[in-house]
Amino acid sequence: MASPLVAQTVQICHHHSKQFSFKSQSPVKRNSRTKTPIGVCNGSQNVYNRSYLIKPWAPIRVLEPRFLQMGPQETCSSRGISMKSTSSEGSTSTSSSSISQTVIGVLHLLVSLGIILAMDKLLKKAFVAAAIKFPSALFGMFCIFSVLVILDVTIPAAATSLMNFFEPALLFIQRWLPLFYVPSLVVLPLSVKDIPAASGVKICFITAGGWLASLCVAGFTAIAVRKMVKTEMTEAEPMAKPSPFSPLEMWAWSGVFLISFVVALLNITALGTAATTCLPFLLASTVLGYMVGTGLPSGVKKVFHPIICCALSADFAALAFGYLSQSGLDPVLGYYLTKVSSNPGAGDVLMGFLGSVILSFSFSMFKQRKLVKRHAAEIFTSVIVSTIFSLYSTALVGRLVELEPALTVSILPRCITVALALSIVSFFEGANTSLTAAVVVVTGLIGANFVQAVLDKLKFRDPIARGIATASSAHGLGTAALSAKEPEALPFCAIAYALTGIFGSLFCSVPAVRQSLLAIIG
Repeated sequence: MASPLVAQTVQICHHHSKQFSFKSQSPVKRNSRTKTPIGVCNGSQNVYNRSYLIKPWAPIRVLEPRFLQMGPQETCSSRGISMKSTSSEGSTSTSSSSISQTVIGVLHLLVSLGIILAMDKLLKKAFVAAAIKFPSALFGMFCIFSVLVILDVTIPAAATSLMNFFEPALLFIQRWLPLFYVPSLVVLPLSVKDIPAASGVKICFITAGGWLASLCVAGFTAIAVRKMVKTEMTEAEPMAKPSPFSPLEMWAWSGVFLISFVVALLNITALGTAATTCLPFLLASTVLGYMVGTGLPSGVKKVFHPIICCALSADFAALAFGYLSQSGLDPVLGYYLTKVSSNPGAGDVLMGFLGSVILSFSFSMFKQRKLVKRHAAEIFTSVIVSTIFSLYSTALVGRLVELEPALTVSILPRCITVALALSIVSFFEGANTSLTAAVVVVTGLIGANFVQAVLDKLKFRDPIARGIATASSAHGLGTAALSAKEPEALPFCAIAYALTGIFGSLFCSVPAVRQSLLAIIG
């Protein structure tokens, strides 16, 4: 039997819970005798000042919510043991569920990214077999975009599910995007070795001056069209941001670099060929350089862009290996980018994602389809005018400064992202693709460092004009630099970034356009 003291306490609590019971949704009241606030717990009032309920000599009993109440026979000891057991079981289940979620997330990423990569490879093989010169990835992008639009009209839930399924792959591509541009900068010493110094100066002049001219043309065109159409701006769809790099990733890649570097030094053909053996440490040095570069202070990154840090890191690793193995720098850079599918290097692996970057444009444009439709006049007019200007002005200035025709052709798509720039120069004979990629990246670096200051000097205040001008002149790198400080311009950057490359590829795929450009070049 319970003691009289416990029985008395229970009776008092029972008496007052009846006396003060009220609906759970009623506001907090105060007792008229003690001015004590009365609260609600599972439909019953609890008096917070227990001195009103219990005599000073009586033990204080906490009135527990119903989902924690125990039977009358249970003691405090059994109650404490039960709560500890429940807490332990809860932490174990939470830990196991987080691990399972991580595994599922990794599998989701691998499957979604694998489908995009496989689609790109299959399209390339099909286009090569059919002797079609049109960029296969661009065709695939149009197909994906068309499917998404059709599904959105007929079965909206299916379009949403498809977007959600590929979201991990798109975030992966966005997170590592600058790395896919790096190989051309890493092997730049090999690309410019046979270019005369005078020609190099002319190329630099065209690259820097052309960037500024393209930015002005795109920006002023956007402003002029904006004044004519007077379309009010609306909220854009939010853009997901990739996660930052963790210390674990840094340590993992550092381990890969050290182990593979030593293995390559001991046996240059340990993994079959020299390029394959050097691939792990050259890839790791590139990735580590990018991680370090992204972690630099913002003031440092204005003059020392992460992609420069990334390229220098790979070059220093190649230089160190060439020195220690007594093979020299040039052979190691040759291992970095072999351009042979059966014997790929680290650069070939990274550039293998460029087709996937183009395919990912379809998802970005679909996500911002309402914005594209609303501001179609400004976006399409500015991008088309800027793209035509960039191509023909480069050809004209190249002829005026007497740059070699083959080099002029190589730098024609200077304002177009690497993935599509390489497709454009493939339409022309004798183009130096390594120089093309290097000039495109340098153009992006110029834009990344100076675009915001130049836009302010030109008094471009409109986010649409600022976004289109940036992406049309400095593609992805300029877009990343501006959107980091001006997120409201990001949607227009992303759209113009994709459309500039698309229109450039479409123009150059027309034989009449190519002939007119070659006629200007001479």
